[in-house]
Amino acid sequence: MKIAFYTLGCKTNQYETQAMERLLCEQGHEICSFEDDCDCYIVNTCSVTAVADKKNRAIIRRCRREHPQAILGVCGCYSQHAAQAVRELEVDVVGGSGGRQQFLEDLLAAAQSHTYQEHLDNALRRREFEVLPAGGLQERTRAMLKVQDGCTNFCTYCIIPYTRGPIRSAPLETAVAQAKQLEQAGYREIVVTGIEIAGWGKDLPGKPPVWLLIAEICKAVPHLRIRLGSLEPRIVTEEFAAALSGFQNLCPQFHLSMQSGCDTVLARMKRKYTTEEYMESLERLRNAFPGCAITTDMIVGFPGETEEEFEKSLSFIRQCRFADMHIFPYSRRPGTPAAEMPGQLPNAVKEERSRRAIVVAQEMSETYRRSLTGTVQAVLVEGMEGEHSVGHAMNYVKIYIPGAYPRNEIQTVAVKSLYGDGVTGEVIQ
Repeated sequence: MKIAFYTLGCKTNQYETQAMERLLCEQGHEICSFEDDCDCYIVNTCSVTAVADKKNRAIIRRCRREHPQAILGVCGCYSQHAAQAVRELEVDVVGGSGGRQQFLEDLLAAAQSHTYQEHLDNALRRREFEVLPAGGLQERTRAMLKVQDGCTNFCTYCIIPYTRGPIRSAPLETAVAQAKQLEQAGYREIVVTGIEIAGWGKDLPGKPPVWLLIAEICKAVPHLRIRLGSLEPRIVTEEFAAALSGFQNLCPQFHLSMQSGCDTVLARMKRKYTTEEYMESLERLRNAFPGCAITTDMIVGFPGETEEEFEKSLSFIRQCRFADMHIFPYSRRPGTPAAEMPGQLPNAVKEERSRRAIVVAQEMSETYRRSLTGTVQAVLVEGMEGEHSVGHAMNYVKIYIPGAYPRNEIQTVAVKSLYGDGVTGEVIQ
């Protein structure tokens, strides 16, 4: 059969889509573009914000409208916590955020019998890490390696602990073996991902620290670039920085989760650090990895956020000198404590603060990218945009190179100047 995927959300979702693609290919099915005429369509959903929920519904409706005879399956976080809303969209198969192999079995059963299929569990009762095959389609240059699932932080704004369940970790040996498989498959970069990779090991015997896992992966595939997913500030200890600073294949780009630059807002969010502790973690990374790119997320317009609190956040992010930021207006998620908090702000206020924060974020991004002028960067070429080859440096800055260069190969590039959303440079022969 011809099968197409549409994936929304985080790198963990991307990993799980890649794993499902591989499982289907091994069974002889053909993976096609979502725009093609296919037998089956799969929408892998996200539910981190209300905007994500809206996008889920829009793509599901579009798919059903354009392909009324095809089998339509929906899985992911949205169907996990809003199954009835998904059922009402006339889908054929409903799965949740786990049990991906079962979901594919249901999809194939629906295609053969033309009967509705559904398997949903209670995410909060999950205790086992679901091992899926690493790697996806061959044309990709970067592979996701999922090492962890679930979260137990229960930040007041977040629905994900309810849709993903408690922490489950991949055994260290499994993660290392999959990294080696990805190397053999021809990938040049691995992104170590999970719902909260800082939680890796908490459910394993002896509770090994996550830096041990990262170190073992780096040692196992020394010729592959290893990039980390989002990090909780609390895990960036002196031990963490010292243990990893010597690995040349560890990408010096760290997404250090923040959410707010104001201590009173962080407390209402039930984030487990202060701005002072956050800055200490940031400085540890910069001391251990000189010139590294620090990126982050920020939520604006959290319930009760005053103008003074917002200004404190703006001042704090300026001190942090981030290389890039994702700015999100607070999104009210039913079932979370923050949804019932007093002081819910109007959308107009949230959008206005978002625009102001984006201006600061863009200024910092330009400053960081401009600082790369005159440096030499190793660029993994991923494709063409117009007359430029395009790829990413180790610090994840997008680099435009005039001319055509082989895809999935690393070029040594001298950075010349800012260019669009990245920089431009010339290959050093």
